[in-house]
Amino acid sequence: MVNSLKIKILVLVTVILVLVISSVAYINFLQQKEMLREIANRNISVLVETIKSSIGNAMLSGRSDEVGSIFARIKSREFVKSIRIVDPTGKILNSAERDEIGKKVELGSQGEATRNLSLLPDNGLFVSYARIFNAPQCYKCHPPSKETLGLLEIKLSLDYMNNFIQRERDTAIISSAVLVLLTFATLVLFLFLYVDRPIRKLVSYMEQVEQGDFEHRIKINSSVEMHSLCESFNRMVQRLKSMMERTISHERELARAQEKLSFHRETHQMNGRLEEQIREIENLNITLEERIEEIEEANYKIADLAGELEDKNTNLEKAVAKLSTLYRLGLAINSTMEVESLYNLVVRTTMDTLQAQIGYIILYAPEHTHLRVINLMGHGETLPRERSIPMKETSVASWVIRHRKPLLIADINQAPEFDRFSTLGYERKTLICAPLMVKDEMIGTLTVVNKLNNSTYNHEELELLSTIAAQASIAIKNAMLYDEQQKTYLNTIQALVSAIEASDSYTRGHSERVTRLSLALARKLELPQERLKVIERAAILHDIGKIGVDLSLLHKEERLTEDDVAELQQHPTIGMKILEPIEFLHDVRLCIGQHHERYDGLGYPNRLAAEHLLLESRILAIADSFDAMTSDRPYRRALATEVAIQELADNAGKQFDPALVPIFIELINTPGLLPPRQQECPEAAVTQHSASLPKESLSHSYVAP
Repeated sequence: MVNSLKIKILVLVTVILVLVISSVAYINFLQQKEMLREIANRNISVLVETIKSSIGNAMLSGRSDEVGSIFARIKSREFVKSIRIVDPTGKILNSAERDEIGKKVELGSQGEATRNLSLLPDNGLFVSYARIFNAPQCYKCHPPSKETLGLLEIKLSLDYMNNFIQRERDTAIISSAVLVLLTFATLVLFLFLYVDRPIRKLVSYMEQVEQGDFEHRIKINSSVEMHSLCESFNRMVQRLKSMMERTISHERELARAQEKLSFHRETHQMNGRLEEQIREIENLNITLEERIEEIEEANYKIADLAGELEDKNTNLEKAVAKLSTLYRLGLAINSTMEVESLYNLVVRTTMDTLQAQIGYIILYAPEHTHLRVINLMGHGETLPRERSIPMKETSVASWVIRHRKPLLIADINQAPEFDRFSTLGYERKTLICAPLMVKDEMIGTLTVVNKLNNSTYNHEELELLSTIAAQASIAIKNAMLYDEQQKTYLNTIQALVSAIEASDSYTRGHSERVTRLSLALARKLELPQERLKVIERAAILHDIGKIGVDLSLLHKEERLTEDDVAELQQHPTIGMKILEPIEFLHDVRLCIGQHHERYDGLGYPNRLAAEHLLLESRILAIADSFDAMTSDRPYRRALATEVAIQELADNAGKQFDPALVPIFIELINTPGLLPPRQQECPEAAVTQHSASLPKESLSHSYVAP
């Protein structure tokens, strides 16, 4: 683009125009400025002479007191900054300012040397000094020997002239810019119409010729040169077309000739090969009879090998099935980072693969004397999902953990050193137990017990379970580390929330109560476990954004101003920004950012309506509002539970989801859900503080900011 000819022309012409027009405008501006200053100088000279004449007339007529009045009238003009008469020593003899008379000023070299009118620029002012000479008519008041009666000093402002010069400069700049733009636009239009568009059209036709289209003819009449160029190009294309046609024709003839020559050569070669093959066939017929006997002997050997191959195929199919199972298992266990889901997946998949009646995982902690059994599963049996068992010598899991290797017990009757009946409440007949290890760290064991078809486990199944355990160990360790990282994040953020609530006795415990109410409603709606975790975390952290709100504003007891409300309404946005770096809290962030939105779209901070709100955020909004209404705050006492419930019902469909409010009210009426503090509230306090609130819904007024 930089190397484009039109760009270079435009840049060059634009630079020349800017330089020429700017130079002309600047020279014109300087001439006008000098002319205006000369006019101002002459006008001020006339003004000084007029003032001297007025002073002389007043003095001659004996009205010397009128000089101060004359000065005062002249000083009233906004461009006259000062006017006074001083003697050659600098003493002020008369002035428009009465309090200056008698004072001394510094005249400088100008006042001493000037005999006629002098205009000097001084800090944006014209300073004029004019001598008042002693004349014969003045001798009656002044001695004849005194040559100069005083100096007339006038200071005039140059602001009006500077404003005029500024307007002239602005006019010159604007006119120059307009002239440059008009010239530039004209040049651009000319280049586009008479250069760029014809060239583009010519390039487009050249691309068509490149693709093999020689029939189209280009015609451009924008200029004589372009027309001549197009005609030359059309003639060149036609010559190129005829040359290509002749070349293709010659190549076809040459190809046909080569084909005929090749055919003759191949025929001759085929005759020679045919004779050789006939001789070979005769030799083969002689040896064929000898080979028949060998083939009959080989058939017997092939039959024997077929039996062996069938056995190997059977073993290979089993190996492929095991590898396929391990591959599917690897994909499955690496598809989740949730520890509980991973435990269930590993145990269930292992039981299905090894056709086990019972399966479970045991977790081992070196500092504990007991083993923790999790995800105990059994086909058709009701077994406890989690419990602890002691480490003892007769325990299979204890043996595997101590020796750090898998154990196969094909028949429990052949292993009297181990218990026949497990402390988990079932009888063991055959089992495999493999260690869950990552490098040298022992995590626990994976165990399958008793086969569905009542057969016994073998060494192949032991190897398969060991391989499954090795894959599962890494996935479980990663999931445990991931879960620990999540807990660390949440504990850190929850500590911030607790610090906020600890500084305010009115909101202490608010997050825990909102979490309990939100989870109760979510479980009533039968939300899946992962969504329960989202609502739990969002409820705990929903007010994390208050860390960015002034603490004095949170404790303010008097009525909140509009600025106070606007600052408080920023805490959902602040909370989302705090949690933004934590990727796994994405839905939690959305829920926190929406927990003060309304069902009708009139909430804050983004005024989202129901169709854009998460179900979890609508649940959290109801629980948060209910706890805020039934809790004491600095600016009012808590509402009674019945009044808060009525507020929820009155605002269903406006502030709250109308489908969730009846379910929540049913939960609130369930005994034991609310602590005693929230069961009763003095009606007098409710009446007193409700009366002082503005005319809007209580649920809206009492919702925590």
